[in-house]
Amino acid sequence: MSLTSLAAISPIDGRYRQQVSALEAYFSEQALMHYRVWVEVEYLIFLSDKKFCTLSTSAKKALRQMVQHFSADDAAAIKAIEATTNHDVKAVEYFIKQKIEQTDSANAKEFIHFGLTSQDVNNTAIPMAWRDAIAQVYMPILTEIVTHIWQLGETWLEVPMLSRTHGQPASPTRLGKELLVFVERLRGQIHLLHLVPHAAKFGGATGNFNAHAVAYPNHNWIKLGNEFVEKRLGLQRMQFTTQIEHYDNLAAQLDAIKRINNILIDFARDIWTYISLDYFKQKTKAGEVGSSAMPHKVNPIDFENAEGNLGVANALLEHLSSKLPVSRLQRDLTDSTVLRNLGVPMAHTVLALKSIQKGLGKLVLHNNKLHDDLEANWAVVAEAIQTILRRENYPNPYEALKDLTRGKAQIDKAAIHSFIDNLAVKATLKKELKRITPHNYVGVLATMPA
Repeated sequence: MSLTSLAAISPIDGRYRQQVSALEAYFSEQALMHYRVWVEVEYLIFLSDKKFCTLSTSAKKALRQMVQHFSADDAAAIKAIEATTNHDVKAVEYFIKQKIEQTDSANAKEFIHFGLTSQDVNNTAIPMAWRDAIAQVYMPILTEIVTHIWQLGETWLEVPMLSRTHGQPASPTRLGKELLVFVERLRGQIHLLHLVPHAAKFGGATGNFNAHAVAYPNHNWIKLGNEFVEKRLGLQRMQFTTQIEHYDNLAAQLDAIKRINNILIDFARDIWTYISLDYFKQKTKAGEVGSSAMPHKVNPIDFENAEGNLGVANALLEHLSSKLPVSRLQRDLTDSTVLRNLGVPMAHTVLALKSIQKGLGKLVLHNNKLHDDLEANWAVVAEAIQTILRRENYPNPYEALKDLTRGKAQIDKAAIHSFIDNLAVKATLKKELKRITPHNYVGVLATMPA
C-alpha cells in the first residue's frame, strides 16, 4: 500500500496532515537534510573566509543557492547515497562534494565536514529547525490565541458572572476578568520560553576540537567555533560538551511548552464548562451534525479535541525533556532516535491550538443565563454583608449569615432583605447593605496591558 493520508499510521500524517503541514519544513526527514546541508555549506564557507581553503565567489553563491532551493530531488539524492553509506550525515557530506565538483572550487571539497563529527551537524541543524518552527509556526498561532482571549476579555470585562469554587456558587466575578487570568498566565510562560537560548554543540568528536587542533595547532578553535555557531548560525555554542549537546536548554523549552499546554488544557476545560452551564452558545454551520443520534446537539468538540491533543503532546514533551539530557559517558545513541520525534508533540500542540482558535470563533455570549444564575444565588452576597457588619463592629456577623445561608435550598433577594431589615443597625447602614446584589458585588479590576 502506498503512503497516503488514509494509509498513514499516525493521525498527524493522516487525518490531520493538512492542519499541521506547515511543520514539514522543520521536522520532516527532508527538512532535517536541508538544515544539515545548510550547516555544512555555511561551515565550508566559514573555513574559506578564514583562509583554510579557497572558494570562489561563484562557488559560494552556487552552494548557498543550492541550500536556498533545496528540493525533494536533492533529498532523494541524499537518501540514495545513504543506501550505500548507511550513515545519514556522511550521505550529506558526499552530496555536497558532488555539488562542489560542479564548481570551479572542487579543490576545497575535503574541507566539507572538516574535523567534525555527525553531532556537530545534528546539534546545530536540529536547534535551528526547532528555533525556526517556534518562530514561524508555533508562536504566531499561540500569539493569535492569546490576543483573541484578551479581546474577548476586554469585550466582556463588565459582564458579571457567578463564580464557582469547589463547584459551588461563590462570590461573583466578571467573565472578562476570568479570561484575562489565562492571558496573564500564558504571557508569563511565553516570556520564560523566550528567555531560554537555543543551544548548540560544535567541537569535534568528543567536544575538544581534537582534529581541528592537531591539523592547525596555531589557531584558536574555541574562538572560531563560537564565531561560527553564534554569528553564522544564530545559536549559542556550549563551551564544555561531550559528543552531543547537553539538551538542558531544549528540555527547558519543552517544559515551557508543556506548561503553556497545561494552561490551555485548563482554559479548554473552563470554556467547556461554561458552555455546559449555557453561559455560551456556539455558532452552527449548515450541514454539520453534533450527534449521529441526537439532532439537537451542538457539542464543544473543538475544546475537547484541544484537550486531547494537548495531553498527547505533553506526554511526549515530558519524555523528551526527561530523556534527552541523560546520556552514558561521552555519548550513547538513544538521543538520536528520540530527537527525531521532536516534531510530533509540536504537531499535536499546533493541532490543539487550531482547535482552540476555531472554538473561540464559535462562542456566543448567553447573557440571560449569566443573569439568571446570579439572580438564583443571592446567598453569595452574605460575604459582603458580614464583612460590612464586621466593619461596624456588629456582634458575630459571620455566624449570623452562616445560620441564614449555609446549606439552605433557596436564599433569594427577599430572604436577604428580610435579614437586613431585622438587623439592629442604623437605617443608613441597612440602605447600604440593600444596594449589594449578586450583579454588582464583583470587586475591582486591575488593568491588563494590550
